[in-house]
This record gives sequence, C-alpha cells and structure tokens, in this order.
Amino acid sequence: MLRMLPSRLSQARHSVRITTTRTIPAFQKRLFSNAEKYDALVLGAYTEGEEIALSAAQDISLATQKVLHEQLAASSFKKAGDVRTLYNVGGVKQVAVVSLGKKSDSLKGDVQRLESARMSSALGIQALRKQGVKNVGVDVSVSAHGAAEGAILAQFAFDKLKDEKSRAESIQVAPFSEPITKDANLDWESGQIYGTSQNLARMLMTTPSNLMTPKLFSEEVAYLLAGMDNIDIMVHDKEWAVKQKMNSFLAVAQGSEEPPRFLEIHYKGGKESDPVHGLVGKGVTFDSGGISLKPSNGMALMKGDMGGAATVAAALYGISKMKLPVNIVASIPLCENMPSGKATKPGDVVRAMNGKSIEVMDTDAEGRLILADALYYTSSKFKPASIIDLATLTGACMVALGEVYTGAFTNSDELWKRLNDAGNMTSDPFWRMPLDDGYLMEMKESDVADLNNLGKGRPGGAASAAAFLSQFVEGLDKEKLGELQHPAWAHLDIAGTMDAAATKGYHIKGMSGRPTRSLMEYYRSFTK
Repeated sequence: MLRMLPSRLSQARHSVRITTTRTIPAFQKRLFSNAEKYDALVLGAYTEGEEIALSAAQDISLATQKVLHEQLAASSFKKAGDVRTLYNVGGVKQVAVVSLGKKSDSLKGDVQRLESARMSSALGIQALRKQGVKNVGVDVSVSAHGAAEGAILAQFAFDKLKDEKSRAESIQVAPFSEPITKDANLDWESGQIYGTSQNLARMLMTTPSNLMTPKLFSEEVAYLLAGMDNIDIMVHDKEWAVKQKMNSFLAVAQGSEEPPRFLEIHYKGGKESDPVHGLVGKGVTFDSGGISLKPSNGMALMKGDMGGAATVAAALYGISKMKLPVNIVASIPLCENMPSGKATKPGDVVRAMNGKSIEVMDTDAEGRLILADALYYTSSKFKPASIIDLATLTGACMVALGEVYTGAFTNSDELWKRLNDAGNMTSDPFWRMPLDDGYLMEMKESDVADLNNLGKGRPGGAASAAAFLSQFVEGLDKEKLGELQHPAWAHLDIAGTMDAAATKGYHIKGMSGRPTRSLMEYYRSFTK
C-alpha cells in the first residue's frame, strides 16, 4: 500500500482552474447604486406576452426598472433563454438580463425553480464573459443555490495547456438581491460547492491521459482531498492487488507499462454506529480496447473512460465540503487498457477475487472486469447498507439513452426513489433500466469458465453488463437479480452522459463531469 502525501501536482503540472468565488451578504433593498463596485450584473426577468417583470424588482429602484423595461421591450425580449446585454444602467457598466419565461412556469416547483436559476445565471455569465468583466453580481431571487451552481458551472474551461493569451479570465461572482423562496438547507455557498465539484470531475476527465495516468490520478485526488475533514485516503499498488487476488482487475492492467493503482477513500461524516454506503468508480485512464483494438476515430475521447472514478472523487470532495453526516467507503480501480505482448488476449480465462472464473471474450469489455473485483472488495469487506457503482461502461447504453439520461440498474425501489429524486433536483436525471435474470443467461454461456465478459454484445448490452456485475456484489442472490435484497445496489452506466456535444448554458461542450451533483444530492437525502 502506498500512502500518498499531499503534492502540488495540480499547480505544477497544468494548473487547471477550479473556480471559487467570494461570498458576501446579499444587499437588502438596494437601489442599484453599485456599492460593491460590480463590473456587471446578471438579472432575471419574467416574460409573458408584452409584459416584462424583473425577478429582483424589490432590490432595484423604480427609475432603474423603467430604463431596463424600455430597453428590453425595444429588443424583442420575449422567450425563455433570451439574453440582452445593456450598458451603463443604474451605475453599472454592463447588465445581462435573461428571460426566465412565464413566472408560473419558472416557479411551479422546486425542480423548475432551481433549473430556472441555474440556467439563467449561466447564460448571463457566459454573455458577460465575452465582454471581459471580472466582478459580477448575480440575481439570486429565484434560488441562491441554483444561481451559484449555474454561475460556477458556466465558467468551466480547460485551457491551462494553451498559450497564456488565449486563456479565459475567471469571473468573481457574488449574490445580488435576496431569495424570494429559501431552499431547505441550500444556499449560495452550497451551490458553489455543487458547481465546483462537478467542475473538478470535468477537469479530471478532460486532462489528457499522459497527464492523468493511474499514478497521477491518485496523486491529484490525494492532493485535492488532503486535509479535508473526516477523509482517509489509501492508495494501493499492484503488489497489494496481487495479495487480494484481484486477478480480473490485473488482467486489464497488465497490457500497459503504467502501473495500476487502487484508490480507497473513507469519508466518516456520520456517527460510528451509522450505516456505511459504498461507492465504486471505474478508473480506466485510457482505453484503447486492448487486443480488441477500438477504431482510431474517436479514440481520443477514451481519456474520459475514468468518468466513474472522476465523479466518485469529485462527489466525495463536495460531500466533505458540505460536511454531510454520512459514512462512505469508495473504491476506485485505476489502470490503462492497452495492447502489448503482455496484454490479456481474447479467450483467456482469469479468476476474480470472489473465485469466479471469467472467459475474456472481448478485451474492450474491460470496465466490468475491473469493477468486478472492486465491487466484491467493497461489498465483502465493508458490508455497506447500499453500494453504487459508476462507469462509462457500454455503447449500448449510449445508443439507448443518448446524453440526456444516465442509465440506472438497481435491485432496490427505495434506492431508485432517492436517485430519481436527486437527479430531478439537479436536472441531471437517471432512467431506470431492467435488472433481470434473463440477461444473466448469456453471460454464463462459456465452455471453459463460470462467466464470459461479453454475452451477446450490443443487443441488450447495457443490461447484460449490469447482470454480469451483479455476480460480484457480496450478499446478492446471484439468480434473483430484480428482487429486493441486501445490500441495496445500483449500477449507473454513464457512457452516454460522459460528454456534451455542444455548449448550452451550464452544459459545456466536452467532458461533462456528470452525475457528480446528483450523487451529492443523493447522499444529502439521508440527512434531510
């Protein structure tokens, strides 16, 4: 086992920015005098027909409201998402006003209210960023938490490897106005933490694989979590994995010159008597497909095949910052999947940590192999009340759900309800997929081993992969996958939600960092 000391890796290697902001008390009944000397403001406005109503009207003088209304009316400011940048209004050089749509739609429930605040602040920040502003007040009247999330998420940029002149300037953001409705136990600060955590996952996923090897990922996470309350970090090496008999994990790692790591993180926010929850994240820092080599077109995206590991680490960062009173054990197997003379070959048989033999039919179905040992290690050693694994696992899930929903396979209706509620609250949703014995049959069609790692390939591939993983969760009845058992388990396939095709508001083109905020919200649900 290697115990990692804090390093300056983030700064020394590429200095990736994780946006943080200053927090000040919201103004009370301000008259738009710009006492904080903002370069700019982001304001929301409800639009219905020809009517325009500023959401933070109570904090803006009547004279300034009149100027804003006149300019907005003259610019055909009508539909939700419209952005208008106005100049020299009420003592502020630039004001970005974003349409929230109809008030009845924007405020019809917590989910919509949070998303309205999230999206409007993001659109406003992005409009102002092009103008070179540095200090922005953000309208938090709809939701302080949502507005902070949007303001932080909208600023993500991985540009520290570019010429200094082309790097985007970070914007300092702070709340303007008072929230009309208070979110239970959520505020501007919690929104900053949620946004920063997802940006952390984005950073880990976007970093080129030569700068994010298993060793460097472990050091980066150890540095980011070092000194945080109630967190213990252990980084295990190859020799440790050999002693644990993690032959399924090692079979994937053996084709690469980069040594594997197994990152173990304990968060002890709850009482000693409280239940432990398990988290497992797939950490293939580059996936070439191994001997079953992928096509070269799009292979560069496979630096993000450690999205499960990134979101688990980032969620733990946020959970610790929020000081949530829960106990979590996270296991993150890290390796590269490469072709070489030492690589596992199609047809080879390996024996996993739980004793099951696996025929490797396709070396590009490697994620389930490393998760098998991580799931068994976590479930057998720590006996968690619940266990969730996250992985960019199957192209089949991407085909089924695209980039809107994360596929969720679970044996627990209660766990599913918490996940579904969390995904809705963060507008980063899950879709429940079938966990059924029928998909297990094809995984058992091997002449030489207990299981094969491919099944029938793409048809139903996401469901058969989930069935395969179920065989390594200690405590589950291996033949009754859909029935409620202990522990409650969910497999989240994030292959489709791994990256965003285009920038829209707080969704930034590239590696997404999803579903970091939903994981945080899921664990927050145990504290409500």
